[in-house]
Amino acid sequence: MNPADLDHDTMSLTEEQEGLRDAVRSFLAGRPGAPWARFAAELGVAGLAVPEEYGGAGCGAAETAVVCEELGRALSPYPYLSTAVLAVEAIRAGGDPEAMARLLPGIADGSRTATVVFPGDAELSLAGGRLSGTAPYALDGEVVLVFTGGELVEAVPSSRAPRTTLDPARPLAALVFDAVPVRPAGDGTAWRRVRDLGVTGLAAEQTGGAARCLETAVAHARERRQFDRPIGSFQAVKHKLADLLLLVESARSAARAAARARPGDLAVAAAVAGSYCTEAYLAAAGENIQIHGGTGVTWEHSAHRYFKRATADAQLFGPPHAHRARLAAAAGL
Repeated sequence: MNPADLDHDTMSLTEEQEGLRDAVRSFLAGRPGAPWARFAAELGVAGLAVPEEYGGAGCGAAETAVVCEELGRALSPYPYLSTAVLAVEAIRAGGDPEAMARLLPGIADGSRTATVVFPGDAELSLAGGRLSGTAPYALDGEVVLVFTGGELVEAVPSSRAPRTTLDPARPLAALVFDAVPVRPAGDGTAWRRVRDLGVTGLAAEQTGGAARCLETAVAHARERRQFDRPIGSFQAVKHKLADLLLLVESARSAARAAARARPGDLAVAAAVAGSYCTEAYLAAAGENIQIHGGTGVTWEHSAHRYFKRATADAQLFGPPHAHRARLAAAAGL
């Protein structure tokens, strides 16, 4: 599938989604230092995918992806991906009424954050209702949900050690579990779907970041003058920006297609988005620095922060070649 071949009319936002986008963008621009609880509660975005009976809006991935795209555009440190996308879907898919009643209202009102640990991301063992092992690099969150042994469980780590990472706006931690008791949180067999929704949310974030890189590159090319002309008037720069526009728009199509995919199509759509959006963001962040020239590598300019986020994101749910390997397997290659 070539993202550029997707029908752009079907990828456009609804009026309600445009309103959501505008509200999130306005909040992030006007209150950049606001705490998570205020962001989540004021806009109600933490509960977008939470069922209405638990205090949410009962929406789906198409709506949470709108928020993810705006957060990626602003390089926001809010734990939206881990809390409102991964944790909410893990709890919903677990199907345990007690766990949903216990956990979802707090997520919806912004009073708690959460994270999810997937099989393969940690060396963990569950025996006799106790969890042991270490998740060396986990998205941090107050509530820790773990997929292990075919179950979804809630566990309080024995210790948390913050990790020093390339992107400080995406906190990671080493979570240690020393035979800690767990609380059942539901069935754990749907972890692949939950992870694919995480890939989809991340692809939306990457699209937002790539779009912002393109915007700032275009603005600089219009303002920066060389030989008495804006550098954007030179053919080499024009071609570079045109190539970036194609990458960004194709990435947006791929991300929105994944967010709107039917359950049976999600795995393939998420793999396409994970591969394409990751590489588009890396390219956009790199070219943004190049177009800015010396300014782009200074500590004061934001360009390096987007490049760090793009580089870190490329490893979060696996690099592009891992997503392409999934596509090859799905195609029987």
